[in-house]
Amino acid sequence: TAGRGIVHSEMPASDGVQKGLQLWINLASKDKMIEPRYQELKSKDISQAEKHGVKVRIIAGEAFGVRSPVYARTPTMYMDFTMQPGSQLHQPIPEGWNAFVYIIEGEGVFGREGVAPASAHHCLVLGAGDGLSVWNRSSAQLRFVLAAGQPLNEPVVQQGLFVMNSRAQIQQAMQDYYYGHNGFEKASQWSSA
Repeated sequence: TAGRGIVHSEMPASDGVQKGLQLWINLASKDKMIEPRYQELKSKDISQAEKHGVKVRIIAGEAFGVRSPVYARTPTMYMDFTMQPGSQLHQPIPEGWNAFVYIIEGEGVFGREGVAPASAHHCLVLGAGDGLSVWNRSSAQLRFVLAAGQPLNEPVVQQGLFVMNSRAQIQQAMQDYYYGHNGFEKASQWSSA
């Protein structure tokens, strides 16, 4: 949780090709200036569940009755599904949430049975409904990420490192960073190692 007085920088830990997906979740305006908090979730600690040829790694939220240990101030789902050929899935998503799917590998039918399959490296923005239905009709496994969250319905203003709710808040954050105030007191000594 970024909160106040934090500059985020992540670099790959080793040389060579790195693959990954990173999701940043906005904070409500009331939480933008809280103390930062870090939750490390190693691969071995990610909650997992499996049912009828569908395996899920639950980074945030709940699937198949299993909940992630991650706490998100903004209610969120972030799940990595792998579906074997011939399997199907219905994952509930709370009504009113925004959601999307990013297909990592394979192809599947998303939404309604009669639609054309979507394939790897496509992002599907979901419409209103009670969840996500998926069918793997192919002869290969299908892997995708489902991300969903409760909308904040607040303005978003971004510049450089900062995401706030107004231009004035952006200017204040930049000024705090420049002058070392409001959480940035030791910023001049920070390093990314």
